[in-house]
Amino acid sequence: YFVNTGNYKTGAQAARLGDYYAACIQEHMPEGIDALFGPAYKGIPLAVSAASSLYREYGRDLPYCFNRKEAKDHGEAGILLGSGMKDGDRVVIIEDVTTSGKSIEETYPIIMAQAKVEIKGLIVSLNRMEKGPGGSLSALEEIRSAYGFEAHSIITMADVVGYLYNRPYKGQIYIDDELKASLDEYYKIYGVEGGSVF
Repeated sequence: YFVNTGNYKTGAQAARLGDYYAACIQEHMPEGIDALFGPAYKGIPLAVSAASSLYREYGRDLPYCFNRKEAKDHGEAGILLGSGMKDGDRVVIIEDVTTSGKSIEETYPIIMAQAKVEIKGLIVSLNRMEKGPGGSLSALEEIRSAYGFEAHSIITMADVVGYLYNRPYKGQIYIDDELKASLDEYYKIYGVEGGSVF
């Protein structure tokens, strides 16, 4: 299955999602953060909406930045846009979904090449609750272990299934008995518990 935060396309949706990111940051990291980083491309609007909500809801005025896919050599040159980073900054990465941890493998060296910063954590919208490449821990747990920083999700796939299972949304049932059974079988193979997590 595919989870696509690119389907959030309106101001209201972006604002609400930003509120969820901000609430997750506030819950797990109420202090000790100097900047938000949103990896290109989906992390860019997520970091902006999270920063806006942190200010609006919690009075935390944090700068944000994000990367280009390729460095620019003219105008606003370099690979970063936004506030940039400086030595000593404590940074939180804002991502959409982590499945294998590959995005962090790409993002981590980009951030560390900018300044001597401390990455305090990773916030994603959804924990897919699947085994990471190591085969026994979830991708978020593997990131915690490999990089030594916190990794949190707003919700889990169990939350999504629990909410949508046989419940209509806009007049349609998206997770019926058949799809639920398929998800249970999927998680017997790929889930971190080795069986149905639902």
